[in-house]
Amino acid sequence: MSGNQSNTGEDHCPTIVGSNKLIFPIGAGYVASVTGIIFNLFVLMVFCLHKKACTVTEIYLSNLTGTQLLLVCGLPFYTDYDKADNDWPFSESLCKLVQAVMSMSAFCNIYFLVLASLDCYVALVHPLFHELMSRPFNAKLGCLFVWSFGLVFAFPNFIYNKLIFNPQSNLTHCLLALTSLDQYVLYDVRVIIFNFIIPVIIILFCAVRITQTLRKRRMEGLNPQRTEQKTTTLILAVLLAFLICWVPAHVTRLLQVLRYTHILKCHIILVIIEELSVSLMFFSCVLNPILYVIIGKSFRNRTKEFFKQ
Repeated sequence: MSGNQSNTGEDHCPTIVGSNKLIFPIGAGYVASVTGIIFNLFVLMVFCLHKKACTVTEIYLSNLTGTQLLLVCGLPFYTDYDKADNDWPFSESLCKLVQAVMSMSAFCNIYFLVLASLDCYVALVHPLFHELMSRPFNAKLGCLFVWSFGLVFAFPNFIYNKLIFNPQSNLTHCLLALTSLDQYVLYDVRVIIFNFIIPVIIILFCAVRITQTLRKRRMEGLNPQRTEQKTTTLILAVLLAFLICWVPAHVTRLLQVLRYTHILKCHIILVIIEELSVSLMFFSCVLNPILYVIIGKSFRNRTKEFFKQ
């Protein structure tokens, strides 16, 4: 989805075009667009328009929902782009804006999960410190910090995304038009490190420590409070859904870097895996609101109160 394609003419990967185009990613794109927008708008309404103020966890989850809403709002543009065999039918300004917004949303998405997992970890493992630090003002400040860094992270897309006409295929591509192959590699490596390796290490550390603490409490007969346990279960479920849906997309980006550096040769299987991993990534934007309803008892109660209100 990043549109990072080298103009050096080296090792171009085959694309799925015409009658061979995968039906699943295109269909999944339209389905994820409609259902994702409806589901995430509903969740935001419950969190933001409810008369009761949000807890710290709900602040993180509402911001997470905002990033997913932005992602699925940009998805129809790329679904049409993919359906038209990578012929961008919109303006260059829209090419820059859509890609920048989606890049920022992907960055913020994982770091709101990092904040939520850190809050859950501190609440269970260091409860005294949590009472001092876990305040709505601090949570909102952390969210503002993440949004600001996401905007900075997406800044290259505002500058370098361009419409490039290919006379051989008679197609206009929306690409991140960097000047050399090294710049493409550095861009993808930066995304892999900051969007994948660093946050996933933090998330896995928190998840392991949370699980160990809960297991230790059960062995000692010190069961956590029911509300605390429900919140922890919801956070762990959202983290697991993220890892399942987003890890394949980052693995395919890593494979792309290996292909750029000629360590790995291109194969149509890699293209198919990339198409499917993108579909799986956007499916998480639909899955999370469903998890809130199924697992989040507090969210269900908040929804009932919202409708009564």
